[in-house]
This record gives sequence, C-alpha cells and structure tokens, in this order.
Amino acid sequence: MPKQRIPDDHDVAETRYLNRIGLLGEGFFSRLSIGIIAFALPLYARQIGLSMAEIGVLVSFNLGISMVLKPFSGWVADRVGYKRSAWMATALRSLLYVLLAGAALPWQLLSLQGARGAVKAVRDPALYTLIAVHGGKKRLASTFSWYMTAKGSAGSIGRALSGVLITLTASNYGWVFGIAAGLSLVSLIFLSFVESKGAEEIEPTCQTNADHHPRHWVSIVPYLGFGFLTTATARLIRGLMPLIMVEYSGLSAAQAGILYVIATLVMLVCTPIFGWLYDHVNRKVVLMARGMANMVSSILYLVAPTFVGFAIAKAFDKAGTAAFQPAWGALMAEVSGQSQHRRAQHMGLMSTGENAGAFAAPMIGGLCWSIGGVAALMGLRIALAIISEVYSYMLFRSRNRSHSA
Repeated sequence: MPKQRIPDDHDVAETRYLNRIGLLGEGFFSRLSIGIIAFALPLYARQIGLSMAEIGVLVSFNLGISMVLKPFSGWVADRVGYKRSAWMATALRSLLYVLLAGAALPWQLLSLQGARGAVKAVRDPALYTLIAVHGGKKRLASTFSWYMTAKGSAGSIGRALSGVLITLTASNYGWVFGIAAGLSLVSLIFLSFVESKGAEEIEPTCQTNADHHPRHWVSIVPYLGFGFLTTATARLIRGLMPLIMVEYSGLSAAQAGILYVIATLVMLVCTPIFGWLYDHVNRKVVLMARGMANMVSSILYLVAPTFVGFAIAKAFDKAGTAAFQPAWGALMAEVSGQSQHRRAQHMGLMSTGENAGAFAAPMIGGLCWSIGGVAALMGLRIALAIISEVYSYMLFRSRNRSHSA
C-alpha cells in the first residue's frame, strides 16, 4: 500500500495562495455583480411604474429579510459546510438575477428581493467564516482588509459599469441583469479555488466548552450593540448624501461624482493599512476609529459646505469605514471561533447588529432631516458617534478584563 504523501512547505504555500486568490476573486466579482444590480434595480423599478416610496421599500427589503434570517441561517452553514453553503447561495443568487429580467410586477420584484435577502443571510456567514478559517490568527484583519478592499473597489466599478450598460443597451434591463448574473457565476469559479473546510470536518472531540454552555448566546449580545451603533452612525446620511451635496452645499452633479471617486481611492489605500494596524499595533484604537471619523466628518459637513470641505469630510468617512470593516470582520471571527460547531451561526448573529444599523439609519436620518434640517441630522450623527465611542470603550475594557482573568 503506497504511503500517503505529507504536504511540504511548498504545498502549504501554494494552498494558501490559492485560498487568497479564490477569496479575493470571489469578493471582487460578487460585489461587481451586486454593484450593477444596486444601480440598475431602482431605475428598472421606476421604469415599470413604482413610486419613490415603493422603490425605497424595495431597495431595503432584501436587507430586512437578511437581518431577520441571519441569526438562524448560520446554523445551515455550520452543518452543510461553509464552502458548500456559499457556493449554493451564490449559484442561487445568479439565478435570481436572471429572473429579475422577467419581473414586470411590483410583487414579483419584491419576492425576488426577499429571496435575495434569504440568500444573503446564508452566504455572508459562510463566506466570513471561510475567511476566518483561512486568514490565520496573526494576519486575520489583514486578510479581511484585502477582501473588503476587493469588494469596495468592485462595488464602485459595478455601479459605474451599470450606468454604461444601461446606456449602451438603450435601457434594456434584461441584458444588464444577464451580465450581472454572468459575473456572479464567475465568482463561483474563484470560490472553487478555496479549500473546503466546514463543520462537517470537525470531529466531536474538538468541541469546546462554549459549544455546550447554555449561555453561549449571551456573550455575543454586547457585540450586536457595537455593530448597530457604529454602523447606524455611519449610515445615517448614506442615502441622503447626494441630496446633501447638491441641495445643501450647492455642488454640481459632476463635483459630487468626483467626491465619490476620491472617497473610493481613500478606502482602497487605507483598508490594508488599518488591517495591518489591527493585527500588529492596537486593535481597540482601530475599532474605535470609525466613530471618531464620523464625528469629524459631521462637523466638516456643517461648517465647511464647500467642495474642498466635503472632500475632506468624505475622506474621513471612508477612512473610518476602511478601519472598521477589516477590524470588525476579524473581531467577529475571534468571538465566533470560541464555539467551533456554531461558528457561522455566531458570525451571522453578530452581523445582524450591523445589518440592523444599516437598515434603520437611513429612515431615522430622513425623519430627522424633515423635522430639523441638515443641522439636526448632523447633530444626531455627532451624538451617535459619541455614544458609540463610549460604548466601544466600555465593551473592549470588559473584553480585556475577561481575557486577563
């Protein structure tokens, strides 16, 4: 009987390389397809007769469904396998994009958006857990930072590409959705490069105390609050930003577009830097950077409503996002890793707080603006930033005490 070959250093290095290429390629092409849909879907909905209020509900519906299902959908990934769950969810997402081309009634669009939310609820915890599995303890945030960088750049490119495709096809959205589906399928090719590791490969003897502890959910709850506050502060003005730039500051559409390009470049540069800082310098400072950035940018939006002032403010906002995303991903991986058999489930639960903040913030921001104007909106954002910083300080002081005990 031939002896089983033991992998050498070259094999290990090659496997790690393929894992990284697979994850980065998956993140890029997935977000590229999502960016195309994000830009085209509201325009398509408007074309078939939906009102602005109905479009608002449509756009946020998939996020709401995902937020509700995530605490439970991670259970599927833990039992089916992380890579298998991500693969099936991505394949189904591609099919949903194709079906969008045939949706001509509001209930059809809403149903497909709900299905997208369910797919997202399964896919996100599985993908994040795969990154955590292959990221390595010493470079976990750096791995997340490169993944977020790939996603962030692809999202901007996807939105720009969507506008070009709509123009070239004379608003033939069937072609636009079909191209998005094809790019989504490309991400499956890259996902196949990733080594399969999942709950089905973990032996029962590897279970930790956290797997059986009846209060294992309780330790995760404080992180939901952190994700909610930090994300809500940042997203409070996201949907309103075009109106703030044009109506409040008087910028032209071209100037507003340049600001988004500047913000994207800042994020591309800063995300890997903050990932390295989280891994090697100071974790708490990186995680708290978003609150400080939101505070500074809100003040600049108020006192310097000019192109230069807004450019600096947007740069602060994106730098805060660049700090938060890889650090938050690494933190979720660390906390969820305490319970190996519920890793994706805990990952999904923790990201629910972030999704809840992203879901609620735009509605709160719009209501605040309608009552008290931009000054009240920015005042609320500054107050939320202060609250999130205090919450962050208390959370991580408690976390440090528990680790040193």
